[in-house]
Amino acid sequence: MIVETTAVGHPPRWEGRVRRVLDLVLALLGLVVLSPLLVVLALWVRLDSPGPALLRQERVGLSRRPFTAYKFRSMVVGGDDGAHRALIAAELRGEDTARNGSTKLDADPRVTRSGHFLRRTSLDELPQLFNVVRGDMTLVGPRPCLPWEAELFPAEFDARFSVPPGLTGLWQVTARSAVGTLDMLALDLAYVRDRGLARDLKILLLTVPALLRGGGAR
Repeated sequence: MIVETTAVGHPPRWEGRVRRVLDLVLALLGLVVLSPLLVVLALWVRLDSPGPALLRQERVGLSRRPFTAYKFRSMVVGGDDGAHRALIAAELRGEDTARNGSTKLDADPRVTRSGHFLRRTSLDELPQLFNVVRGDMTLVGPRPCLPWEAELFPAEFDARFSVPPGLTGLWQVTARSAVGTLDMLALDLAYVRDRGLARDLKILLLTVPALLRGGGAR
């Protein structure tokens, strides 16, 4: 999968203000409506394996500023991420890492029983609604990456850090784990290039059917 990228556009300033209002309204509404589900998932994670229900993890945001992202823990505490790092490095070298239509690690031993379900449905990312309220993230944008991932990304994709990371995005609704890191980064640039409120709303509407199709997230 190859996505052509061009110069990054600059939406009018008023769109930023409207986007922030929408982020606050929809994220707060989501937290209220989904609060019973959040409690149930937190209890399941806590009872399923030793460790906290909520994972606090450093991610890279707007202008490469670090922030603490919240997720439901989907892996065992203290697991070795060496295989995951090697996978990302291989994808950035242009190697084909797909197995059975997915670029995720095959049978990752770090993933817990509850984690398999949470990652497949992306419910592990629901606590990031708190990040949206805090302003660390927005509802639609590039995936918030880990610091070591950001260091590996080629300079040609730096524009992905010119907008806040999102809870969902173009990659999540079009490809998810079916494509590797280079194609994911190209999708990020395609989103940044044509970023606008109308497109964000379309991506939000496409997110639910994308989740129902499954496929999981990294």
